Amino acid sequence: MRVGCTIDYFKGADLVDSFRQLKEMGMNSCQLVCWDRSVLDAEHAAEVKKICEDEGIEISAVWCGWEGPRFWNFYEGQDTLGLVPEAYRFKRIEMLVQGSDFAKELGVTDLVTHAGYMPENPHDPKYPEIITALKYLARKCKQNGQYFLFETGQETPVTLLRVMQDIGFDNVGINLDPANLIMYGKANPVDSLDVFGKYVRGVHGKDGLYPTDGRELGDEVALGEGKVNFPVFLKKLHELGYDGDITIEREITGEQQKKDIQMAKKMLDEIISGLE
Repeated sequence: MRVGCTIDYFKGADLVDSFRQLKEMGMNSCQLVCWDRSVLDAEHAAEVKKICEDEGIEISAVWCGWEGPRFWNFYEGQDTLGLVPEAYRFKRIEMLVQGSDFAKELGVTDLVTHAGYMPENPHDPKYPEIITALKYLARKCKQNGQYFLFETGQETPVTLLRVMQDIGFDNVGINLDPANLIMYGKANPVDSLDVFGKYVRGVHGKDGLYPTDGRELGDEVALGEGKVNFPVFLKKLHELGYDGDITIEREITGEQQKKDIQMAKKMLDEIISGLE
């Protein structure tokens, strides 16, 4: 396993500086996170690719967002996140298709996104519509030689397993964010591996707390301060044969973010070294 970090990419972003800071912290891989549709084209991909080559950084996955409103909670989130809300679905599929083509230009084989609060009930009228949209995206990614990965969080592990089975493509997998499973109150991340462990192709190094309010997510916290049991979690991943990246994500800004990332890198390296 290799430890990397998420890097935000948008119009005007200084990737050279971001990548140099990444290397200063002892990392040379990242997930490129993009919510800006204006940069998802061949011209920007060529620029990013050259910077990666010059700075010695490997992009393990493109994390592609989508346009429109988004509320990260249990109420408005139901109607605004991912591909579930019909009002935004078409435009978001368009952006994810652009993200897939952008990733192809970069030579990146994994495209990640949040699909939204997918219905627990497979008889929900929305369910077949969402599966149809996801099949379209999975097919597009397959044509581009890619995997389409679900970021965990807004659904239980068994719901996500069912969705992947119903899509029926062999290029569908999971970017497992253990903190999200806790912050959304959906599962213990260690136990989730019993359900969908074989589908995991990416992992976030992030920590969090369970919700204490029925309307709001639990808090994201510095790695080691939350409920994710990383020694047990990484050991189980290792036993399942996972040897991909652990990509640190710390959703704050400023100097404290950098300190927390450095601390997370040290903790993860120590745990991983004990697995080898």
